Amino acid sequence: MAATADALPGVSYVMPVLNEAIYIEVAISTVLAQDYAGAKELILALGPSTDDTDAIVARLAASDPRITVVHNPDIDIPVGLNLAIRASKHPIIVRVDAHSELEPGYTSRAVETLERTKAANVGGIMHARGKTPFQVAAARGYNSRFGLGGARYHGGGEEGPAESAYLGVFRREILEEVDYFDETIRRGEDWELNLRIRAAGHTVWFDPQLKVTYWPRDSWSKLARQFCATGIWRGELVRRYRGRNPWRFFVPPVLVLNVLASVVLLVLQVTGVVSGWGSAVASVIYLGPLAYVLLVLWLAFGADRTSKLLDRWFFVVVLPTMHLSWGVGFILGVVRGARDSVDTSRAGI
Repeated sequence: MAATADALPGVSYVMPVLNEAIYIEVAISTVLAQDYAGAKELILALGPSTDDTDAIVARLAASDPRITVVHNPDIDIPVGLNLAIRASKHPIIVRVDAHSELEPGYTSRAVETLERTKAANVGGIMHARGKTPFQVAAARGYNSRFGLGGARYHGGGEEGPAESAYLGVFRREILEEVDYFDETIRRGEDWELNLRIRAAGHTVWFDPQLKVTYWPRDSWSKLARQFCATGIWRGELVRRYRGRNPWRFFVPPVLVLNVLASVVLLVLQVTGVVSGWGSAVASVIYLGPLAYVLLVLWLAFGADRTSKLLDRWFFVVVLPTMHLSWGVGFILGVVRGARDSVDTSRAGI
């Protein structure tokens, strides 16, 4: 066994942490419990939390020498990730989210996949779960191909080369080659990094056998702010990387524009500004929002007959919140850029 362990590359888990008192202890335990036989360490990039996160992390770090803490004075995820990576020592970097839990065997499978495929980065499926009715509905939105656009790491698919990867298990030399995460990007940093990895001639690989449990935001306000911030930064990435963004990212902003146009038309019709045949022809614009409402209702009550009634009603609220918040943010990001936008749902605000 010792010889096998010595032959395996060491693994450094890196985790940015901010206001995660509810989830951090379990997230860390799933990392430390990984059955990987090689050397392991966990680097926590600790942001300026306003809850009990710091105390929990201090207690855990004092009890386990495999845990190292570096302080991230910012709340930006890419900054924290880069601090943690630079403080780590092993050739394999495993990104972990404080809102997530690694499934048993995740590390061993990921390292084996890296070696088997010669990829630069591998990732698997984000399996969202919830504890409250609202969070359960949000998790269902994450897991649905109608929720976040059908990326394989949300809905599953065949193993093979991919556009991006959830979290990611990286070769350190590749991260050094592409100069780590871009610290000017506060959301979507993983997609942008994988874009540069692929542009450098390397492969990003999807392995559906790799699974990570993810806990979505647990309130409407937090979910809306998270998705708005994500949309803003996606719009910023469209400004920076024109022509390289998949078509699915443009669906939510088109929906938002369609809804806005429908509202304007309705006001014009009610006030008599638009009437007659012109009004009848223009009313075609209502088909978009109507089709969307019918789709949401079918997904909530027709496609799912096993969930509790309350969970299904929450889903009717959650799915449009995800799409419309993301779409509004995207339009803002494209028009004016991301500027200093942050995800306040993480900041305890």
